[in-house]
Amino acid sequence: MRIGEVAAKAGVSVRALRYYEQQGLLHSSRNPGGQRRYRDGAVERVRLIQQLYSAGLTSRTIREVLPFADSGGASPELLELLAAELDRLDRQMTDLQGVRKRLHDCITEARNHDGTGSPS
Repeated sequence: MRIGEVAAKAGVSVRALRYYEQQGLLHSSRNPGGQRRYRDGAVERVRLIQQLYSAGLTSRTIREVLPFADSGGASPELLELLAAELDRLDRQMTDLQGVRKRLHDCITEARNHDGTGSPS
């Protein structure tokens, strides 16, 4: 698959794919014309990379995780790193739930008042 096809199917930019390659997260081969060619699983790999970035993992951590995403095995050091990331995500989710509740309460309060700031 060519770079534009992978980018379109994965919903990322061509520039993002090049960056992932620079970071060692994604690999391609080159055809005789020098164009990048990706394997069939590249779209799924890019989506996983995007999810891991969205979760706040660094390129370095993602680079360590990706080989084990396929094989299912992991070193004790990687397991420790993943457990720490999971704890961080749990704390972040708790914080976000608190923010969500506050926003919900603000909206509810605003709807219960008319434009003068007095209850309707």
